[in-house]
Amino acid sequence: MEVQSELASGEVRHLQRCINDLVSLLALPAIWSGGDPSQVLHTLLDALLRMLRLDLVCARLTVPVGEAPVEIVEIVRTAEPQESMPSAHEICEAISQCLKTGSRKWPPLLRNLMGEGDVSIVPLPVQGELGVIVAVAQRMDFPLQTEALLLSVAANQACIGLQGARLLTHQKHLADELDQQVAKRTAELAAAEERWRSVFENSAIGVALTDLSGSFFAANPVYEKMVGYTEEELQKLSFLDITYEEDLELNQMLIADLLSGKVQQFQIEKQYRRKNGSLIWVRNNVSVVPGKEQVPQFLMALSEDITERKQAEEKLRASETTLKQIINTIPTPAWSARPDGYCDFVNQRWLDYVGLSTEQGLGWGWEAAIHPDDLPGLVEYWQSCLASGMPVDTEARLRRFDGIYRWFLFRANPLRDESGNIIKWYGTHTDIDDRKRAEEALDKARSELTHVARVTSLGTLTASIAHELNQPLSGIITNASTCLRMLAADPANVDGARETARRTIRDGNRASDVITRLRALFSKKDPTIESVDLNEATREVLALSSSDFQRNRVIVQQELADGLPLVAGDRVQLQQVILNLLRNASDAMSAVDDRPRQLLVRTEGDDDGHVRLTVQDAGVGFPPEVAERLFESFHTTKNDGMGIGLSVSRSIIDSHHGRLWATLNNGPGATFSFSLPRASGGSASADSRDIRTPDVTDAA
Repeated sequence: MEVQSELASGEVRHLQRCINDLVSLLALPAIWSGGDPSQVLHTLLDALLRMLRLDLVCARLTVPVGEAPVEIVEIVRTAEPQESMPSAHEICEAISQCLKTGSRKWPPLLRNLMGEGDVSIVPLPVQGELGVIVAVAQRMDFPLQTEALLLSVAANQACIGLQGARLLTHQKHLADELDQQVAKRTAELAAAEERWRSVFENSAIGVALTDLSGSFFAANPVYEKMVGYTEEELQKLSFLDITYEEDLELNQMLIADLLSGKVQQFQIEKQYRRKNGSLIWVRNNVSVVPGKEQVPQFLMALSEDITERKQAEEKLRASETTLKQIINTIPTPAWSARPDGYCDFVNQRWLDYVGLSTEQGLGWGWEAAIHPDDLPGLVEYWQSCLASGMPVDTEARLRRFDGIYRWFLFRANPLRDESGNIIKWYGTHTDIDDRKRAEEALDKARSELTHVARVTSLGTLTASIAHELNQPLSGIITNASTCLRMLAADPANVDGARETARRTIRDGNRASDVITRLRALFSKKDPTIESVDLNEATREVLALSSSDFQRNRVIVQQELADGLPLVAGDRVQLQQVILNLLRNASDAMSAVDDRPRQLLVRTEGDDDGHVRLTVQDAGVGFPPEVAERLFESFHTTKNDGMGIGLSVSRSIIDSHHGRLWATLNNGPGATFSFSLPRASGGSASADSRDIRTPDVTDAA
C-alpha cells in the first residue's frame, strides 16, 4: 500500500508539474502582446527548454510574401553552451533533411550535432505552412505522453502569438483542450492555481485583475509597490479611483470600446495617484480575458512604471524650449541647414534683422537678403563647402529690414554622425560693417604712413643723391667741352667728336637712371607684384647709400649668392626694407671707434624654399630684453629715432608672406634677416591682392 501511495503521489506531482507548465505556457500570450515573431519564439523556446529538460530546441518560421514563402526567422536554443557549435542555419538544415527522409521510427533519430550518439527529434508544425518548431533530446523515450502534450500546447501558443488576428479563437480552443486534459489527468486544480499564482506574483511587470466594472480582485507585488497599496486595500478600490482626474475621461472611453468589442485591447499612458498622494506615470496594456462556466470575464492590466522616462521627456522638452529661447535671444542671426544646403531654421534675430517671415527665409529664400553683387560668389562658395565639407568662413553684405546693406561675417560648421557623414549645418552672421569701414580708414592711414616712412629717408640720402648725380653730370660737361674743341680744330676731329658725344649720352642715361630709381623709391603708388632679383635690388640700394657709408666710414662687404632664385613682390617696397636695415646698421656703428665699422650684406637660398637676406653690423647691438619689442610701432633704441622703420619693414615682409627677425651676434653688433618665398616658374607666384599696404601697428 505504501508503494502504491508513493507511486500515486509521484504521479500526482508529475501531473501537477505538467499542469503548472501548461499554465505557464498559457500565460505567455499576455507577455507576447505587441511583440514581434522573433520575441514570441525566443520566449517560447526558452520555456520549452526549461520545462522539458531538452538538449536543444529550434524553430524555423516563414511568412507568405506574395505567392512564395520567404524565410525570416531561424532560432536555436541549447541546454548547455558549446565552445564550437554549428550555426542556427546549419542545425535547422540538418533537422529538415532528417525529417525529409521519411523515417518510420518515432520519434525520428538524428546524429547528435554537438556530441556523440543519436538524439530524438519532435517536429511541431506551426499553423500549417507557417513554420515548424523542433524539440531535440538525447533520451530515447522522448517524448513521454505528458511531454508530447506540452509540445502540442506550445505549438498552439506559438500560433496564438504569431496570428494576432485569431487570438480569441485560439485562446478558447487551447483553454478547452487544457480543460479536457486536466479533467483526465488530475483534479488538483488548486495546485495549478498555485503555480499560476507563483508566475503571477513573480512577474517582472505589474499585473492587476479587475472585474468589468474596474474593481480590483487581484494584483501582484510589483503592482502593489508601484501604487503603494496592498492587495487587500486595492480590493476595496476601482482602478478609476486611483487614476488621475485628467486621465479619467479618456480611460473610461477606452474601457467602453473594449467591452463593446470595438477593440480587443488598448494601451494608454496615464498617471496614477499613489496611496501617499504622489503621482506616477504608468503605461497600461489592458485586455479582456474570456470567462468560463464558473469564471466570468475580467480585465487584465499589464502595467509598467514610466515615471522616469516621462520626467526625462519633460526635462528634454524644457531643455529644447530653453535652447530655442536662447537661440532666439542671442544678439546674432543664426541658422541651420540640411546636408544639401536647404535652410530649415532661422532664429528670430535673423528674421527681425532682414524683415522676412519664417516661410520667406527658409529653403533658398535667404538669397533675397544678400547684396546682388555678393550673391553669385557667396552661392558658389556655399556650394563648394557643401561638396567638400569644409567650414564656411566668408564675408558678404546683408540687407537690413530698412533696405540698408551692411557687411557680415558668414561662418558655419558641419555636424557629423559617428560615420563622419554630415547631418546638419549650423551657422551665424556677425556684423562687421563698422570693422570694415575702420579697416578701410586704417588702410588709408597705413598707406600715408608708409609714404612718410619713405620720405623721411630722403633727407639722409641728399648727399648720396648729389654724389650719384655729380659724377654723370661732370662727365657730361667734360665730354661736351671736349666735343666742341674737336669740332673747332682745323681740320675738325669728327670721329673723336662722335665718340665724345656717345660718352655724353651714356652719362646722361646714368643720371636719368639715378633719378628714376629715386622717384620710384619715394613715390606714393600702389604695390606692383613682379618677379624680383633680390641681388639686383640690393645692389641698387647699396649704390644709393654708398656716399652715406663713406661719410660714416662704414666698410661694406657683399656676399650675394650666384643663381639666387627670384622672389615675388613689390620691388620698391622690398628696397625700402633693405634701405631701412642698411641705415639702421650704419647708425648702430656711428659711435664705434675701437673696431672697424664693418657691415656684411648676404643673400642665400634656404632649404624650405625661401630666399634670405641678412644685414650684419659690428655696432652696439640691443638689450636682449627688448628683442621682442624691436618691431613694435614707435619703439626705438635711437635717441632721435621715430620707431617706425622696423615696424613698417615687418609689415611689408608679412604682406609678402615672409618673415623678419633680429638676433645678437656672438661678438659685437646684431644681425637682421628676412626671408621670402621663391617665385614659382621664374614669375610672381602671389596675387597682387595678397600684398597689402603695410600696417605700422603690426608687431612681432
